[in-house]
Amino acid sequence: MPASDARVEDSLAAAEDAGLYSMTDDCPGISRRRRGRGWSYSGTRGATVDDDERARITALVIPPAWTDVCISPVPDGHIQAVGLDAKGRKQYRYHDRWREVRDSTKFHRLSDFGAALPALRNRLDEDLGRRGLPLNKVLATVVRLLDESLIRIGNEEYAEENESFGLTTLQDEHADVGREKVVFEFRGKSGQGQEVVLQDRQLARIVKACQDLPGEDLFQFLDDTGQVADVTSTHVNEYLRALTGATFTAKDIRTWGGTVTAAAHLVELGPADTEAATKKNVLAAIDAAAEKLGNTRSVARSSYVHPRITDAYEDGRLFVCWKKARSSNRFSRSEGAVLDVLRERAA
Repeated sequence: MPASDARVEDSLAAAEDAGLYSMTDDCPGISRRRRGRGWSYSGTRGATVDDDERARITALVIPPAWTDVCISPVPDGHIQAVGLDAKGRKQYRYHDRWREVRDSTKFHRLSDFGAALPALRNRLDEDLGRRGLPLNKVLATVVRLLDESLIRIGNEEYAEENESFGLTTLQDEHADVGREKVVFEFRGKSGQGQEVVLQDRQLARIVKACQDLPGEDLFQFLDDTGQVADVTSTHVNEYLRALTGATFTAKDIRTWGGTVTAAAHLVELGPADTEAATKKNVLAAIDAAAEKLGNTRSVARSSYVHPRITDAYEDGRLFVCWKKARSSNRFSRSEGAVLDVLRERAA
């Protein structure tokens, strides 16, 4: 199933779980037009909305800068409004109940991803050993870098509009390659400067070979005709699906990495004696994950650190799982403990 189809299916399933009507972003709805200092709203047949509808629409707090606004004609549609922002990007306002369901289920497949990770890493090794610079070898390099560094995957549109970069949009100038070390320095999302240092002779050799190809983009490959072509985020996600047989994406790697980083930090801090100390340690762990991910504390907590890990820290289960966990050549002890926590709570 294509990733876009999977996202639509997940979205509609969440709408059903929330007891809401499943809506698409192109269905007819209530339109918004500027009227003096305010707005006028009219339904699909041109009739103006009543006071209750206006109150519902006002509560959505649709940004004034949005254009081509279309508002759900029913109060219990999972999409409540859609429009284009100042940069022409489609934006949404969702029903509160839908957001609650999505927030409670966004981490649901993380244990499946963790279980699939050792086999994925083995497959990466196979592709990293290929001759030359075919697509799968360069993709394996990008995924290995993503796994080790948690750098955002990036996309061309964002790089062009914001002059900020992710793995697939890095340029040759962003990498300083030594014999056994690669240093990446670049402008990340929200203009944050990023510096990532990796000690890995094999990756350094491949990155240097990519850097030596013609063109400014760093991660390029040689196609079947010997032509140079760029690696894209779409390539990466299709590659992950092919290797795992599941709809995993680059975000799953970052979510796993953020969760493991937080868990390892909590284990290092040890049990807390008071509620205040517990909260302080949890925030410190979230901050450690945020720093590794290049995100804010709020984003790391809501989207990249599984809440079961902080729950397990608070009730002591994290340390029980840590004592039982063992490292292997494809799985760290922290990863083993995280997987045990997620499986225990899911059982």
